[in-house]
Amino acid sequence: MSKHNNSVPLEYSTEENDLKIFGFWVFLGAEIVLFATLFSAYFTLVDRTGSGPTGGELFELTPLMLETFFLLTSSFTIGLGVHAMRLGRIKPMIVFYIITLLLGAGFLAVEIDEFVHFVHEGATIQTSAFMSILMTLLGTHGAHVTFGFFWGLAILIQVSKHGINARTANKAFIFSLYWHFLDIVWIFLFSFIYLKGML
Repeated sequence: MSKHNNSVPLEYSTEENDLKIFGFWVFLGAEIVLFATLFSAYFTLVDRTGSGPTGGELFELTPLMLETFFLLTSSFTIGLGVHAMRLGRIKPMIVFYIITLLLGAGFLAVEIDEFVHFVHEGATIQTSAFMSILMTLLGTHGAHVTFGFFWGLAILIQVSKHGINARTANKAFIFSLYWHFLDIVWIFLFSFIYLKGML
């Protein structure tokens, strides 16, 4: 059922769209609980390094800054994509979503290289309780980014085929909420895992 209100963005333009966005906020609430649990486990186990390396010995500034640049920039470009969508400008929207996904792919490439570096340093998921929870936490976030990458591709295909309408706008907007959520989780990872570990 349409709201018939020009001031309402297209992604909110039907009651079904409203409900889907509300439902996704509920889903994000569950995701917050998941990551809060992982962070709690990390803070409990962070000093249990056994004979393995500490975060200070493992973490390097260059990949950390690259990962942060990729994800925070992607949060900006997805915002530009949503803005273009609301203006009904399909080509700029698609371009900004493509840039977002490329930045996400760049983040994943650096993170995979980081995991390879950990293994070369003799730090695997079995090395210590610290490494186990670190890899679980980083891996869970990385898996979410990977899923987001393919989800974003699927949305790009739909928008390319069907244009910007109430259905595709709703999907693209919900995806943007998911992507912003991943960026927020990264800020916590950056601050409380990496920076704290380097000090």
